[in-house]
Amino acid sequence: MALISTENTWVFIFGILGNIFSFLVFMAPIPTFYRIWKKKSTEGFQSLPYLVALFSAMLWIYYALLKSDAFLLITINSFGCLIEAFYIAFYITYAPKKARMSTLKLFLLLNFMGFSTILLLSHFLAKGSTRIQILRWICMTFSLSVFVAPLSIMRLVIRTKSVEFMPFNLSLFLTISAIAWLFYGIFLKDLYVAIPNILGFIFGFLQMVLYGIYRNKSKSVMVKGAQLPQQHSIDMTKLSTITSTSEAQPKTECQEQNVDQSGRIKESLGSNPIIACEV
Repeated sequence: MALISTENTWVFIFGILGNIFSFLVFMAPIPTFYRIWKKKSTEGFQSLPYLVALFSAMLWIYYALLKSDAFLLITINSFGCLIEAFYIAFYITYAPKKARMSTLKLFLLLNFMGFSTILLLSHFLAKGSTRIQILRWICMTFSLSVFVAPLSIMRLVIRTKSVEFMPFNLSLFLTISAIAWLFYGIFLKDLYVAIPNILGFIFGFLQMVLYGIYRNKSKSVMVKGAQLPQQHSIDMTKLSTITSTSEAQPKTECQEQNVDQSGRIKESLGSNPIIACEV
């Protein structure tokens, strides 16, 4: 009798692939925080995506611990908790007082009180398979709502005919990660893991299709009257040039508006970090 069945082998393979590509997705916001560190300011970036990603990772770890046969869900979401906690702490360090207090309040409400409530209620009011079933629905519902987030980015791409704020690499990693976790859930016979990733795959694939359609467009992007930068990724050479220029010449109100607006747009995608493994 074989020690590892073919079915378990496929679970392991797709679980490892999901871990690899989800790791890349978790690391995607690093350029954002490098920019924050360089400027010693969070500018227009928001902390909500990282708080939500941390909450999602915590939920999936709890679910995987109760399920007992989903070790690869524990590994990647444990890393997710660590990296998201680092992002949040880094954000609080450089955020202005109002944003810092808002982040701390949301952390207490969502990540502490919210998770503690789910933990206590599921522990004392449900037992055995009923507890796991309740957690499945909570995790799946939360993940489905998270995967709707790319709709705003896709709508903006269509409206502006530009992919300057939708990096192809991130869309690719999200799509591959969703595929890996989809098959992981199928071979594990856990549809609550698989189903949300169907939506993740669809949205990721559509993002890449939009990228193929609009990647050669040179139309200037205007969002609420502010012009977006020519590149979504941070070109450190240009950034240093802009920084040195700004020291000699004060920024105009319009230029400051552009920086803030681009920051918000970039943050709305870089967080999506809802990560396919967190389904």
